[in-house]
Amino acid sequence: MSEATHYTYLRDGDAIRRRSFALIAATPELTRLAPDLRPLAIRIAHAAGDTGILADLVSSPAAVAAGRAALAAGAPVFADAQMVAAGITKSANRIIATIADAEVPSLAQKLGTTRAAAAVELWRPMLAGAVCAIGNAPTSLFHLLELVRDGAPKPALVLGFPVGFVGAAEAKAALAENPFGLPYVALLGRRGGSAIAAAAVNALLAGDAA
Repeated sequence: MSEATHYTYLRDGDAIRRRSFALIAATPELTRLAPDLRPLAIRIAHAAGDTGILADLVSSPAAVAAGRAALAAGAPVFADAQMVAAGITKSANRIIATIADAEVPSLAQKLGTTRAAAAVELWRPMLAGAVCAIGNAPTSLFHLLELVRDGAPKPALVLGFPVGFVGAAEAKAALAENPFGLPYVALLGRRGGSAIAAAAVNALLAGDAA
């Protein structure tokens, strides 16, 4: 490469973040969302690099407020994947990812389900008032709904962002239509992922203003 070659770009991390958030905030996709959902929406659009996903973002009434209140009170965050847990920053709350628990393989075999769903079974004793962030496996979200259906304590908020071609859209539709009164934020359709789920938790922890 020639020594005369020069690249002009932002080099300050905070400036890059502020500029990115400002560009997202100026997009029309954001205006259709309730004001309290917009800070979270900005974070997930930033994580995805795509404001178009905001057309599929849905939530129950007061879901964001419920999640913020739970986290402020010290509620744990359950993550369905280690990548979700690793992406959560600046948290004094306990972040729990049970997918690597030694019990999970045998429990999955016993229940006749995936390891991801079996890992959610281990959340049962601590679900009350928790925040659940699902960014990987649709079976995790389906099993969480089954737990609540069968009488498990309700979490304060479910963040539904599983990704994939099989079951992801169906699991998130089931969350959005749940008859159990579960507060939720979800991205309908196939798109989602661990980075988006972690970004949603980070927005709640940061308490960004609308």
